[in-house]
Amino acid sequence: MTLQAGDAASARAEAVLSRLQLLITRKLDGLLQGDYLGLLPGPGSEPGESREYRPGDDVRRMDWPVTARTTLPHVRQTVADRELETWLAVDLSASLDFGTAKWLKRDLAVCAAAAVTHLVVRGGNRVGAVVGTGSARVRMPARPGRKEAQGLMRTIARTAIQPGRADLGALIDMLNRPPRRRGLGVVISDFLAPTAQWARPVRKLAVRHDVLAVEVVDPRELELPDVGVLELVDPETGEMHEVQTADPRLRQRYAKAAAAQRAEIADALRNAGAAHLRLRTDSDWLLDIVRFVAAQRHARTRGTTR
Repeated sequence: MTLQAGDAASARAEAVLSRLQLLITRKLDGLLQGDYLGLLPGPGSEPGESREYRPGDDVRRMDWPVTARTTLPHVRQTVADRELETWLAVDLSASLDFGTAKWLKRDLAVCAAAAVTHLVVRGGNRVGAVVGTGSARVRMPARPGRKEAQGLMRTIARTAIQPGRADLGALIDMLNRPPRRRGLGVVISDFLAPTAQWARPVRKLAVRHDVLAVEVVDPRELELPDVGVLELVDPETGEMHEVQTADPRLRQRYAKAAAAQRAEIADALRNAGAAHLRLRTDSDWLLDIVRFVAAQRHARTRGTTR
């Protein structure tokens, strides 16, 4: 029975990845044209051209020789290394084995990982990952090439979610060890763990790397429908609760608490210096990613920061 369940999960993972490969290639190819400046507007290490200073620019990048020569403040632009190393921290804790719309949250996490991998794995760039589920955490080394990236995605998609509480902070800390040269760190999670558990590791990661936080959300985590009595089970602890959703005051309190929780998550990510992308199981996640990349690049050309 276990073998059959494993075979079914592997077949499902293969089907999802095959469909994703065609979908992502068709819609995302063409976004990375011209100089490779990275998925995020963070600074690179290769010197580029100078331009006039704009409010919001990092004063540490002032180009003093050009400023002295032109009598106008200029900043030195930088271009990301051609060989970018990207690490994914993919949270597949039990809370992601949930979904009430088009996708399960775990499927959306795999989609996000596949899209980011497609965007960065070119020109000899290396992609690695750490995956956490339950108390287990696995590291997959960073390697260049599309074939290796596809193998990485296949391993992530086939990971079976384990019961129990996961430590998101410990998972993110795996990207901080051992120290690496500047690159891109991507954290994919629903971030439902207490912010005190993961906020500091994200801040530490952002000191050395550009950080993208992909938050996966289901609409039922934001508001409850009026469907009478619901039996809800905490996937990480197994605790069961009965909720009377016909009570409008309860639904209002739930929506208010959910909004406060999401605002706390957004504030923690912003204070950590991470770019924040929210994907919902009831929306076009690929279009949301395209819009996010376009907005980041627009902000970069205007000289603003995230």
